[in-house]
Amino acid sequence: MYKKSLLPPTKRLTINTMRILALDPGYDRLGVAVLERVDNNEILLYSACIETERSAALADRLLFLGEKLTQLLDEYKPAGLAIETLFFNKNIKTAIGVAQARGMILYLGKQAGCTIYEFGPQEIKVAITGYGKSDKNAVIAMVKRLVKNAPQKAIDDEYDAIAVGVTALAHYRG
Repeated sequence: MYKKSLLPPTKRLTINTMRILALDPGYDRLGVAVLERVDNNEILLYSACIETERSAALADRLLFLGEKLTQLLDEYKPAGLAIETLFFNKNIKTAIGVAQARGMILYLGKQAGCTIYEFGPQEIKVAITGYGKSDKNAVIAMVKRLVKNAPQKAIDDEYDAIAVGVTALAHYRG
């Protein structure tokens, strides 16, 4: 597991805040970010890319991810959970595994009392860059500009999760 903690979970911000756990879903790699909007500024409290053992069975991989996600939900107590909708590509087996991961994530989010926010890839790109067909590099560059304490180097799944969180916070503000 690739883990970075940016601010301790015990530091609670209280003025005009909204906390979101944002996810770029997958069962191989799960991008996660905890963001908080404080007085119209997005603050990244935590971000990581959680990776599973490729040789493990899908059920074991989902269990591992579910345990990590439960820890994050317990630790940060977000009001909302934001997740990217499923994007079908040519690999149906991968899409089915990601769909199963999404189901587990949605269940855990609702069980923790979170409001669920779901956004499509183009919707996220429009929210972050203003253009629905932006490439990964454009999204990453804008995430770094929009979130002042975004990591300078990270796996793209982590940046995608931060982008999902920024999109959710903008949606919540509106």
